[in-house]
Amino acid sequence: MAVKRCEASIDVVEAAKIRIKNVFRNGLPVYMSFSGGKDSLCMAQLVMSLIQAGEINPAQLIVQFIDEEAIFPCIEDKVREWRKKFMLIGAAFEWYCLEVKHYNCFNELSNDETFICWDRYKEDVWVRKPPSFAIRSHPLLRPRIDAYQDFLPRICSGGITITGIRTAESVQRLQNIATMLRAGKNMTRKNQVFPIYDWKNNDVWLYLLQEKVDIPEIYLFLWQAGTRKGQLRVSQFFSIDTAKSLVKMNEYYPDLMERIVRREPNAYLAALYWDSEMFGRSTVTRKENEKGAAEKDYKAALLELFSDMSGNFPTKHKRYVAERYRNFFMSVSAIADNKDYKAIYEGLISGDPKLRSYRALYQRIYGKYITAAKKKEEIQNG
Repeated sequence: MAVKRCEASIDVVEAAKIRIKNVFRNGLPVYMSFSGGKDSLCMAQLVMSLIQAGEINPAQLIVQFIDEEAIFPCIEDKVREWRKKFMLIGAAFEWYCLEVKHYNCFNELSNDETFICWDRYKEDVWVRKPPSFAIRSHPLLRPRIDAYQDFLPRICSGGITITGIRTAESVQRLQNIATMLRAGKNMTRKNQVFPIYDWKNNDVWLYLLQEKVDIPEIYLFLWQAGTRKGQLRVSQFFSIDTAKSLVKMNEYYPDLMERIVRREPNAYLAALYWDSEMFGRSTVTRKENEKGAAEKDYKAALLELFSDMSGNFPTKHKRYVAERYRNFFMSVSAIADNKDYKAIYEGLISGDPKLRSYRALYQRIYGKYITAAKKKEEIQNG
């Protein structure tokens, strides 16, 4: 779907404040998702500034932090700091340490695509201990079954949720929000509103600088280690966004990998095979490692994978993802080249539980085909 962008007469900060004030004007409870990362810090500062200006009511606000156990120490420190700030101005702050499912990109070899946060059966190897004030259970939670995306909408059904999702983070988000706005809606079916959805990376960092918001030191460590500005993402250790930084971060947190491997033994794969097709990487290191090797026939490799769906994709969800990839592979076979097949192959074998890579590949391959077709038509028409 083509997305048309329109320029507004106000900047993104002012637009975000208007959206937040509109949410509070409903008089309903307002739930704010908070993670301690850069985007949620922007949301927190926007809300805090409006409360201090007397433009929104802090008594309506419930800040929610889902503690996923395997987080950087500086993220925990930052969340504790903002918890105090919000509670001092009269807002509620709910810190959840629950047995929720989380995707684990290191468990591909053991056919287990989930990590159970705060697993009661693995307390002796938890990455860290939960805070004494944390909420450890809830009547609306299905322990070990729900992801937090399943749980939160249940407890927030009586109000409106605001979160720091931005369209610049993924093609899927851009399309979903564009579709929602085109339909004349301002929130999702789960009563979610995204006040900073139109902020770009530069908007985020500029706002944090101008407002003098202190950021977790992990962002500085990632930058020092050579991570590009657009890739400065921090989440739970075993998600694909953060996994790639674990080896580099061991220099700054000397005992980090030891604690992580104790909790998730397969995490050592990051140290051994990160710059390989196992994780779908395209780094200089991988290119150097593969230099001189014969080019792999990725179309043939895909055909081999798809020839035994049950054997190569043992779990129900893996087969679902593989079926989507197989259908896509068949639909683009007339226009794809080996480079495209390589991207499809690596997206599949490195694990794509939320189909993010799949959607990006769809846009890339069909976009390339449409662009080439237009150029050909222009040449033919003189």
